[in-house]
Amino acid sequence: MLNWDEAVMMPTGGGRTRAESMATLAAMAHRLITAGETAELIEAAAAQDELGPWQRANLREIKTIWRNATALPESLVIARSRASSLCEQAWRTARPAHDWQSIEPLLTEVVELTRQVATCLGEAAGLDPYDALLDQYETGVNQAMIDPIFAELKAFLPDFVEQVIAAQGSVHPFPKSIGAARQGNLGRALMAKLGFDFERGRLDTSHHPFCGGDPDDTRITTRYDEQEFLSSMMAVLHETGHALYQQGLPRQWRGQPVGNSLGAVIHESQSLLMEMQVCRSREFVEFAAPLIRQHLDAGSNDPAWDVDNLHRHSIRVAKGFIRVDADEVTYPLHVILRYELERALLSGDLTVARIPEAWNEKMQAYLQIDTRDNLADGCMQDVHWFGGLIGYFPTYTLGALTAAQLFARAKLDEPGIEASVAQGDFAPLLTWLRKNIHVKGALRQADELIVEVTGAPLGTDAFRAHLQSRYLSAG
Repeated sequence: MLNWDEAVMMPTGGGRTRAESMATLAAMAHRLITAGETAELIEAAAAQDELGPWQRANLREIKTIWRNATALPESLVIARSRASSLCEQAWRTARPAHDWQSIEPLLTEVVELTRQVATCLGEAAGLDPYDALLDQYETGVNQAMIDPIFAELKAFLPDFVEQVIAAQGSVHPFPKSIGAARQGNLGRALMAKLGFDFERGRLDTSHHPFCGGDPDDTRITTRYDEQEFLSSMMAVLHETGHALYQQGLPRQWRGQPVGNSLGAVIHESQSLLMEMQVCRSREFVEFAAPLIRQHLDAGSNDPAWDVDNLHRHSIRVAKGFIRVDADEVTYPLHVILRYELERALLSGDLTVARIPEAWNEKMQAYLQIDTRDNLADGCMQDVHWFGGLIGYFPTYTLGALTAAQLFARAKLDEPGIEASVAQGDFAPLLTWLRKNIHVKGALRQADELIVEVTGAPLGTDAFRAHLQSRYLSAG
C-alpha cells in the first residue's frame, strides 16, 4: 500500500521520508526472516513426515525466501531499498524533461547495488548473477531457457512485422479527444464485465500503469491520453488480468507463501491473455463497441466507431517508441532489446552512461527508430531499472508465450469461450482460469504448471500460430 500511495497520492515533498520508511520496513522484514529461530523452524518442519502437498509446497517457498534473505547483509538491503526509492522518485520528474544527466548518478548507484545483490544471491543458489535475478521473478527461469526462445523470435518477427504492416487495412481516425473522466468510466465498466470485484479493489491514475495490493484490496492504476483512448483502455484491461489472478488466489492459504501468485511469467500471462488474446479479438470488440460509444459519447453512425474500425485499431501493427503501447507483434522486440541491455549492464559490459547510445543502436536495428532526441520515450520510458527491477523484462515476453499456450488450451477445453466473449459473458473464461491457474497459487512452479495445464513445455509455437492466424487474415 505504501508503494501504491507513493505512485498515486503522495505529495512530491514526501519522497525522502517515504524512501527512509521503505528502507526501515525492508530491514525489519529482513531481520525477521533471517532470525536464528527461523532456520530452526524450517528444519523442524522439514523433518515431519505427514506434510500434505500444499504444506510441502509452502515449505519449499519458505526455504527459498529464507535462502535469499540470508544471502544478503542487512546493510545492502537498506541501501538498495533507499537508492531504488529515491531513483524512482527522481525518474518521475526527469523523464518528461529528457533529463538523463540528473538521473544517471542515481541509476548508477541502483545498478551497482543490484549487481551486489545478484552476486550474493547467485553465490547462495549456485547461479550466475543475472540468472539469480531472473530467478527472483520466476523460479527456474534462466538465460539458458530464454536465449533459444528469443533467438526464434528474432528470426521470425522482423520479416513478419513487415508482412503485416504491408497487408493491414487502413483505419478511420477517431474524430475527437476523450477526457480522462470518460475514459475512466469506460475502464471501470469493462473491468466489471470481466469479473473484477470492486468491493475488493479500485482503479486510479499514476505515471505508469500497475496492479498491486492483495486479494482483498487490489489496486489498479492507469494513465490517460486524451488523443488515444485505446492506450488507456488496453492498459486497464491488461492490469485487470493481473487483478483477476490476484483476487482469485486460494483463500485457505492467505498469508502463506504458497497462497501467493506464482512469479512474473505466470502473472504476465494472465494480463496478456486478457489484453492480447481476448480483448483485441474480433469477438471482444463486437461486445465492447456499444459500451465504448456509450461511455465516450460517440456517434453510432460515425464509421470511426463501428466494429470493423475499432477492431482494426486494436490490432494495428506499427513500429513505435513505447513498449507499453506496442502491439503484440512488435512487443517482443522491445523486450529483447531490454533483456540484452540489462544483461550487459549487470555484467559491466555496458555502463549506465552509455545506455542512451546503446538503446538507440538496438532500436535502430530492431525497429528502425531513432531515439537520440527523445530520451523520455527511449531509454527513460520504463520505471523498472530506476526502481531496481533488473531481470523483470524477459517475463513479459515469456508471459505472452504462456498466454498464447494457455488460451489455445482453454479454447480446446471450452469451445464456446469465444462466442461467450462476443456476448459479453466472461464467466466461462474466468471459470477456466480460476480452476487451472488462480486457485493453485504457488502449489506448482511455473514450468510444472504450464506442462500440467497445456500438456507441453513453454515454446513459441502457439504464439506464432496465434499471430499468423490473427494478422495474416486481418483486413
